[in-house]
Amino acid sequence: MLIGAVTATVLTVRGVRAVVGKNERLRAAALLAGAGAIAVYAWGLLHLGFAVLQAEDGGAGSFPIAPCREAGTQRASQVDGYEVGYLPLRFECRTGGGGAYVTSTVPGYVNPATAALGLITATCGVLAGTTARHARPPVA
Repeated sequence: MLIGAVTATVLTVRGVRAVVGKNERLRAAALLAGAGAIAVYAWGLLHLGFAVLQAEDGGAGSFPIAPCREAGTQRASQVDGYEVGYLPLRFECRTGGGGAYVTSTVPGYVNPATAALGLITATCGVLAGTTARHARPPVA
């Protein structure tokens, strides 16, 4: 999460500097969208990490697993474990009968926003590279 925050900050600074530069609008867009994607993903990781801390808490009231309680007492009482997914970010509660359900631990906008910003980053990066290649003078 800390690496994500630092990377997002560095990309934001480079993106702002590219905005000021000549004819680097696509590069700036790629850098800023990349910074946004990393920042949103890190925000989701923060929520996911907090849910894991709650799930691993072995104190009083630790059963059923705290993040799994949102499904109701009856369903949460059948939970025998959990699983964490990183692509997409998710906290999944496993039930004894082989079933599972995903909690709302990670905000609903995190995965779509990360995917959209990642797609924008890739598109702008490819276009910036293509236009930069075409803008170079021919080698004699």
